[in-house]
Amino acid sequence: MLNSNNWNIILASKSPRRKQLLEQLGYTFTQKSKDTDESFSEEIPQRKVAEYLSVMKAAAFTEEIKQKDLIIASDTIVLIEDEILNKPNTVQEAFEMLSKLSGKQHEVITGVCLKSKEKEVSFSISTSVFFKQLKEDEINYYIEKYKPFDKAGAYGIQEWIGLIGVNKIEGSFYNVMGFPAKAVYEAIERF
Repeated sequence: MLNSNNWNIILASKSPRRKQLLEQLGYTFTQKSKDTDESFSEEIPQRKVAEYLSVMKAAAFTEEIKQKDLIIASDTIVLIEDEILNKPNTVQEAFEMLSKLSGKQHEVITGVCLKSKEKEVSFSISTSVFFKQLKEDEINYYIEKYKPFDKAGAYGIQEWIGLIGVNKIEGSFYNVMGFPAKAVYEAIERF
């Protein structure tokens, strides 16, 4: 039995993937988002950036949280060789990001924050992704066809590039999609 009856769940995200995964978990919720500054200090350890940003996204709702509201905010980063890859702004940036990931292992880290009027819990989950050596025409085809400008690291594992390019993953597949479903479910049930 899902414990969500106690909460008015608000998914603080525009992401269609996060919406789909939270629906598949069986929760009823509303989806709202606010533009939030996604900059962060260099002082924050790289592996904590996604969690920090998820806390900032949840904090944007602080003034309007009602007694039974439960805000769920999330942020995903791609970390390769001590460099954080956020969302690309241009075709060139997307190409450069995918070229960096090609033939290498990287980490996908998703931070999640659950926030109510009285309580806040945040955590992050990391998954290792191993890409094959991608050909330039594969990268160009993917960018042109899938326009991955709303995705950290310029790719969605559930899309064509994941089908042809990912050799293996270690950790949660759904985390790479941007929402560590099992961990979120367990956090809501504990909350």
